[in-house]
Amino acid sequence: METDPRIDAYIARQADFARPILDHIRRLMHGVGLDLAETIKWGMPHFTYKGRPFAGMAAFKAHATLGLWNGKGLVKGTGAGGEAMGQFGRLTAIADLPPEAELAEILRRAAAAADAGITARPKKPPKPELPAPDDLRAALDSDPRAAATFDSFPPGSRREYVEWVVEAKRPETRSKRVAQAVEWLAEGKRRNWKYENC
Repeated sequence: METDPRIDAYIARQADFARPILDHIRRLMHGVGLDLAETIKWGMPHFTYKGRPFAGMAAFKAHATLGLWNGKGLVKGTGAGGEAMGQFGRLTAIADLPPEAELAEILRRAAAAADAGITARPKKPPKPELPAPDDLRAALDSDPRAAATFDSFPPGSRREYVEWVVEAKRPETRSKRVAQAVEWLAEGKRRNWKYENC
């Protein structure tokens, strides 16, 4: 596994107690014999397995953490009663982790779970289709471009517009949102187009 210089920099700026813990975890990840890669996600060091999230580590003011994406059921306890993220609780020394051979076996079992398609979070069933309210549908039908865009969107994108319109508390606000929706849809824009490509 190649090292990521961003992780070197992350570890270097941590407190004295945390650096050995993070170095130990990183060395173990490199030595466990799995197809892992280093990266930074959400500002913290992470390891991916075959391109998918596998494990993350972090350091805080008084503790460090290690969390496995597919670690549920592989480690007894869950973060010392929920006091810290990850399955290993608040790490203040290397001794707070399981012995090296045991931790390596936990990592191999997590990789096997990932290979078997077991995920940390089961997929939620899709939300049912949310029909456009009459005022929005009438406004869309008065502008063929807007109607065509709306009707071509996937259900989730249509839902964003519908929810935005029906959540308006005052009739004036709802009317403004209907008009704005038709304008954006005529331009081919999704509801949250301002945040796309950020």
